[in-house]
Amino acid sequence: MNRFGIWLVTVFLVLFCAAPIVAAKTIKIGGLFDITGDTGLVGTPYAEGVRDYVRYLNEEQGGINGTKIELLDVDYVYKISQAMAAYKKFKYEKVVAILGWGTGDTEAMSPLITKDKIPYFSASYSEHLTDPKVTPYNFMVGTTYADQARVALKFIKDTWTDKSRNPRVAFIYNNTGFGRSPFFTVKFQGQGFSGAEDYAKEIGVDLVAKPIIGLRALDATPQLLNMKKADPDFAICQETSVMATILKDAKKLNLRTKFFALNWAMSGKIRDLAGEAAEGCYWTNPFCIWADDAAGVKQAKMISEKYHPGKVQVVNYFQGFTAMKVMAEAISRVKGEINGPAIKVALEGMTDFDTGGLTVPISFSTKSHKGSMGLRIYQIQKGEFVPVKKVLLSR
Repeated sequence: MNRFGIWLVTVFLVLFCAAPIVAAKTIKIGGLFDITGDTGLVGTPYAEGVRDYVRYLNEEQGGINGTKIELLDVDYVYKISQAMAAYKKFKYEKVVAILGWGTGDTEAMSPLITKDKIPYFSASYSEHLTDPKVTPYNFMVGTTYADQARVALKFIKDTWTDKSRNPRVAFIYNNTGFGRSPFFTVKFQGQGFSGAEDYAKEIGVDLVAKPIIGLRALDATPQLLNMKKADPDFAICQETSVMATILKDAKKLNLRTKFFALNWAMSGKIRDLAGEAAEGCYWTNPFCIWADDAAGVKQAKMISEKYHPGKVQVVNYFQGFTAMKVMAEAISRVKGEINGPAIKVALEGMTDFDTGGLTVPISFSTKSHKGSMGLRIYQIQKGEFVPVKKVLLSR
């Protein structure tokens, strides 16, 4: 082969070897999802919302500022040990941020997340995970569980008309970090974070029962019978799909108690599973639902229709969709190298980011990683979700 031929072969090999390197450059993001575990009923549509927004960005927008997103997601079946294994994988793959899930696993991973400087969007809205002094790389798009429970208590107190006594309330929860988080003082990394139990005392609402019902309980009758003895006017529930069982069993027992579902305890799917027993149930929800008329909902509907024709999405889809939307916005604001610390700075500089009405405007700062400070209270009336109050909270 002459020199020209050798030169051509050399150029070809250089170009051939270089092409995959250029093509392989992506923004790697970890996704820790529960598809088949105890919270899989709400975790599956959440994951779908994340995946669809990533797919939309890659296919329709060319990624973020021209760079495609590579979502590395794992079904960790709601087990902390598997979450830790997934985290090791994410770190090995050099992800720049992670979309996480549960309270217990977020707590367990938080020291590693802090050490490795990887921004983490928890789908756990536990208040103790929003303090930058404690968890500097954890950010939250949803309104915290404790704030939701406080909103429910204030609504109960404000609408109470019997001046002869205080309203009586029960807290129904599962015995996990997620379950306890809205109601009771949480001690985490040497600090205490008070919950709705203290707030109830402060505003004059009597806590009369605290039934514990597992996330996959098939029968809530024993706990509800016990609760019936205390005769609460309202029960605030921190559960997921088992909420349908609670409502059906309460109807069978002819309980007069009115139920208040915090965000994960209600959706279109859970309402349908509960049937007529869901009628009258209240719901604190920081996110829009399919029936809402907002620009963000229209965008999500358009994307969902493209990838899942004819499917009506539950609220959990919007939760995952919104989390990925906010994360992508932060990444798009990074100037220079995209890495964890740079994304953190971009997030902490985010003020009143408009999600298109999917949530209230999202803000983070160096003092607080509570992104959402508002929600709607819905009530199921004639089988439909009817908004009864919009609540904006102060920081």
